[in-house]
Formats: sequence, structure tokens, C-alpha cells
Amino acid sequence: MELFNADFGGARITGQGIGPVLEPFSGVSRIAVLRGGGLGDLMFALPAVAALKAAYPGATVTLLGTPVHAELLSQTAGPVDETVILPFSEGVRPGPEDDGELERFFADMSTRNFDLAVQLHGGGRYSNPFLLRLGARHSVGTRTPDAVPLERTVPYLYYQHEPLRALEVAGFAGAPPLGLEARLEPLPEFRQQLAQDLAVESGGSGNGRVVVIHPGATDPRRRWPAERFAAVARRAADDGFRVYVVGDRSEKELAETVVELAVEHAPDGRPAVEPNAGRPAVESLAGKLSLGELAALLAGSSVVVANDSGPRHLAQALGTPTVGVYWVGNAINAAPLGRSLHRVHLGWATRCEVCGVDITQVGWTAPRCPHDESTVKAVEPSEVYEDVLQLTATSPLLHGR
Repeated sequence: MELFNADFGGARITGQGIGPVLEPFSGVSRIAVLRGGGLGDLMFALPAVAALKAAYPGATVTLLGTPVHAELLSQTAGPVDETVILPFSEGVRPGPEDDGELERFFADMSTRNFDLAVQLHGGGRYSNPFLLRLGARHSVGTRTPDAVPLERTVPYLYYQHEPLRALEVAGFAGAPPLGLEARLEPLPEFRQQLAQDLAVESGGSGNGRVVVIHPGATDPRRRWPAERFAAVARRAADDGFRVYVVGDRSEKELAETVVELAVEHAPDGRPAVEPNAGRPAVESLAGKLSLGELAALLAGSSVVVANDSGPRHLAQALGTPTVGVYWVGNAINAAPLGRSLHRVHLGWATRCEVCGVDITQVGWTAPRCPHDESTVKAVEPSEVYEDVLQLTATSPLLHGR
């Protein structure tokens, strides 16, 4: 017996994907997708965007996103046709709201005559009313019990794998999954620029033995300690890898700390130098790369070692093997699904070590305690580096090299 309720908008189930796939809408030529946040949030949405593009061939997809989304998507090849930067709005894009700017934004969006608006931004308390102001003929998204309903809504429960959540929403819009992971390609001009900047072959040193490390994360609790990243960097350098530590401008000090600690781990206290290159074997590029250059670097790397962070998710979308350090709760929502190219090391903390609060209760279920103690510091560098060696020992044919 088919299931009908108000959240299905009267649509029939036509198949199964990540949950039901409902009847597609008719006459869809313009699609808006709402997804704010950082690089990782964008990667979570891209499989759903690809599904929508396949289900509605010929339709254009406009991403309503953030400046970092616009920069990356303008410097890589992917499924988004256009990016419009969101105005500051509570619960959608944090920042000082300007009523005039919001009115101008929605006036502009209404002239675009969107046929379908898809909300992939949280539980809908703020994002659903925002989406409805676009004036699209049809609306689909997630919803907590206290959120405004859309034409078709998927129940929002916090602990769900984010790319699969987005694909479930796409299914409600009539779009079965095309793939389960984001896919992007660096543009040739950024590969060339990177090669020029680093004076090496595009995206790597001549032999391709490059380890990229990203020690940052938006939430300090997700960060593996700098000295542990440094231990991995030092071992990689000693084994002949060139190691680049990356991050944005706000992470320059953290990246430089990792480099300094890696030098301290050296047997003689001096930085290793790559043969015939004259460059340090462990080097910080934090704050020095455009996102297009970062994508080129990640795509040309042997492996990326990182926390649960945007660059790790971007590396996965580019087809590069990764070793990720995750708090167990975040792993449920954001860890890679496969283990042939991606390895995950888990921090199993469930309570704050300072105040004892239950940190598995997140979002609206409990207030965040004020402490920023790492939830992943128990992960051992030797275990992480073992995965680096395993992933770099596999045949290049396995990961498209």
C-alpha cells in the first residue's frame, strides 16, 4: 500500500533511492537549491544537485550559497550552473541582517520565476520560511516538527549522513540518486598556476609522493592536536614524501605550528629538504592558495590527512584518498562511506572531560558547553600514518592516477 500524507504533497511513490522517490514535478526549467555554510556543507549538497540535474535535463540549477561556495564553484567543474550569494539572515547565513538587502534579494529572486526550490539547509526553522519567500511553484526540503512545512518535506533528525539526507530530499523532488558522493574537477588553469607557484609538476612533486595535511576545523573540538599532525608529517618527510600543510588565512598560525613541531621531531632538529628541489619537505601553504589552486593541489596529492573539515571533503570529491580523524558523532553525519580510498579514525568521547556534559546531545536538544577540549586527541599518530602508507602503496589505477 502506498503511503500518503501531507508531507508528500499528494504525490505517489515511483521508486526507492535514499528513501522514497516521488513523482517529478512537471515543467521544471529553473531550480534553486538553498545550502549555506562552508566547503564541507557544499560537498554534502552536490550529490543531490547532480541528481536534480539528471532528473530534470535542461533545467538550470542556481545554488543559493556563501562566498566560499561561489569561489570554489567558479574555479572547478561541477554540476552547479550559477551561484548566488545569500544575504545575511538568521539561521541561514550568520551576520548582521539588513532588511533592505533582504528585500532586494527576494525581489530579485522572484523575477527568476523558479519552478522548484529545494531546501538542504538544516531542519527548516529558519530556512523553510526563507525558501518560501523565493516564490517558487514547488518547494521540497527537510523539516523539524516546529518548522514551517513545504510542499514535500523529509523529517529532519540530526544523526543522519548529510549527503544521504540531501539525496533523500532530492528523491522527494522526483530525483533518484545518480551517485552517493560529490564530484568536482580542478580547472586546468589552476593546475598550471599551482605548478608555477610551487615550481613543481601540477599538484605534486615529480614523483607524485605528496601528503597534504589540513589540521583545522570550524569547531575546535573536532581538531586533532597539532603535535599529532606534526608526528605524521615528520614520518612522511622521513619516508620521502613532500608534505604540504594547508588552511585558510585564519589557520596560518596553526599550520606553521605543525611545521615547527615536525622539525622538532626530526632526529637532528633540522628541516628535511627534498632532493634536487631545495624546498623544505614539510611546508605551510596556509593562506597562500586560491580555492582553485587548493583543489588542484588536493587532486594531485597521494593522500590527504585531515580532521572532519572542508578540505578533507573536497579531497574526497576530487577522487583523492584521505585519512580522516573524526569524533564519532560527526562520523555518523559526515564520514566517507567507503574504505578502499578513505580511512576513518574515531574519537569516542561522549562527555566533556572538563564539565562532564553529554556532548552527544547537539543542536536544539541541549546547549553546547563552553569548553573546547579535543574529542579526538586519543587517536594515535602511528595508526593514522599506517593508513597513509597503505593508501599510497595501492596501485595508482585504483584511484584514477
